[in-house]
Amino acid sequence: MILEDGCIENIVVWVKNNIWFILFFTWGIPLGIYRSRFRKIVYQTDSWLINIKPYFIRETKALFSTMYPENEEYIRFRNFYRFYLGVYSVLFGLWYFFR
Repeated sequence: MILEDGCIENIVVWVKNNIWFILFFTWGIPLGIYRSRFRKIVYQTDSWLINIKPYFIRETKALFSTMYPENEEYIRFRNFYRFYLGVYSVLFGLWYFFR
């Protein structure tokens, strides 16, 4: 494949102009899966309907406290989900600072 003159430069410029979109999109791809799994643990169900129900209070309490101290899966996944959302917070902070 033969690239036109300036094609690589155009791609580099496009990536530079859209870096925040690329970062948020890439980091956000697995968010639905992680949130669904966390909600299923918190509400103790395997139903897919938990993904579309507007329950947030119990989920928020489970994220910032310890709802099920004896459930190791909950503790491990809660800590992972906190880290994942923390990276989102850092991305938003950097975006706000550098825009």
